[in-house]
Amino acid sequence: MKTRSRRYLFLLLFFALYSLPSTAQHFGTLHEIDTNIQLIDTSRQARWGECERTGPLPRFARTTQEPEREKKFLRAGSEWLIANIIPATFNRFITKDPYSYISFKNFINHQRLSAWDWDDNQFTTNHLDHPYHGQLYFNAFRSNGYNFYQSSLATFAGSYLWETGGETQAPSINDLVNTTYGGIILGEMTHRIARNILGRGSRHARTRVSNEIGAFFVNPVNGLNRLLDGKWGKVDAYNAVDSSSIWAEVNIGIRRFDAQEGDILEKGKNGSYGRLRLWYSNGPDNIKRPFDQFYVNLEFGKGDSTFINAVNVHALLYGHKFFTTKRGSHHGIWSANYDFYNNDAFFYGAQSLRYNWNSEFRYKKKNRLNMSVGVGAILLAGVPDPYLLYGASRNYNYGSGAGYNYRAELSLLNRLLITGDYNGGIFFTISGNDSYYILHAGTVEANLRLYRNFSLNVSSGYFALEGHFKEEQYPDFNRSFPFGRLSIGYNVRF
Repeated sequence: MKTRSRRYLFLLLFFALYSLPSTAQHFGTLHEIDTNIQLIDTSRQARWGECERTGPLPRFARTTQEPEREKKFLRAGSEWLIANIIPATFNRFITKDPYSYISFKNFINHQRLSAWDWDDNQFTTNHLDHPYHGQLYFNAFRSNGYNFYQSSLATFAGSYLWETGGETQAPSINDLVNTTYGGIILGEMTHRIARNILGRGSRHARTRVSNEIGAFFVNPVNGLNRLLDGKWGKVDAYNAVDSSSIWAEVNIGIRRFDAQEGDILEKGKNGSYGRLRLWYSNGPDNIKRPFDQFYVNLEFGKGDSTFINAVNVHALLYGHKFFTTKRGSHHGIWSANYDFYNNDAFFYGAQSLRYNWNSEFRYKKKNRLNMSVGVGAILLAGVPDPYLLYGASRNYNYGSGAGYNYRAELSLLNRLLITGDYNGGIFFTISGNDSYYILHAGTVEANLRLYRNFSLNVSSGYFALEGHFKEEQYPDFNRSFPFGRLSIGYNVRF
């Protein structure tokens, strides 16, 4: 039950947002100012905003700067510790896990560098469950007055404590990375979204209770602290000054795919398809602080063995504006990326750090071309290995390498949006059979605005993973997942 609830975090996030008041219009400019950060889909914003503007959204904030708050170390430390105590107690007394019989001697032995190893947990446990656990460490401090960097250190410390003292098995290198890096990304994202939801309570008194419930689903630790502080349903200074905006797009439709022959026309299968995308912005001038801009993509699709097909979180860490002309602007951005793919052909999970060059070219007000190219380090990736059975349940290798991406958006008359998106990577095995992998993920999509908030979306693309092995007894493989999708989209700004 614990694992299942973690995997549906993003569903709860969507329903929490959707239950709240919003302006029913397509992506528009942010407080009358168009932003050209590529983590935000600026072509879509300008396109919808010019066509159906019914007036500016209420501005809940007086400043985009984050105010100082009282730091509550005792409560933050207690919640941070409880995040380890509860699963340790559950494993020891409920499931009676043989690895849960911990001792102080076990903790001391794990302080040796040679004690660290790679674990054998299932793929979804390492790449979905551990980042969720990490965000509990993060928000224990973030919701108690500490800043992004201080909360990030707490996330690392919480993960380290669990790995060295929470179980008797060897501390895991991959868990330390997944819990820390993924926990920071997920933690700051949920903190920002929950604050955005609560910020609306300063202007809509009748929705404060529903806002609190929605924010609690997104960030339970923060919701608990608001209850303890007696702030539930009330306006407080910290959340009242939030000036961020969130755009959301939901797509529902069908797709055709083939994971066996690579022929979607003759041998493909049909299935349902759904997608949720969120764009968060704290204003176009805020590109120096982590997570002032981020993008979330969640895809579902009915297949032979999968349901959640993709989870992507791309967040700005630091940006710099190089130059601006009458026809466009150009930025450089460091971003933290979390990518998870799971289809009938293969699975893949990676956390990376990239530098992106973003350019926007404008022709009049209703036409624009956005381009972005990025390259960076894949800190850790998990990829399938059909020849590996590591421990009890691990059938995938761990490796590091380089990632690269390119994206182009052509917006015509603020009505037709054509996008091309490619993400790739090459990484070499650190734990597992001696090998290297090459990933390709490409999509071409056309989006036509039909009426008000609704659009027609047609897309085609493919995922492909090549595995190259050093040992002759392990043949190389090339797994592909081509697809075509047709859906109706609904866009809304919060």
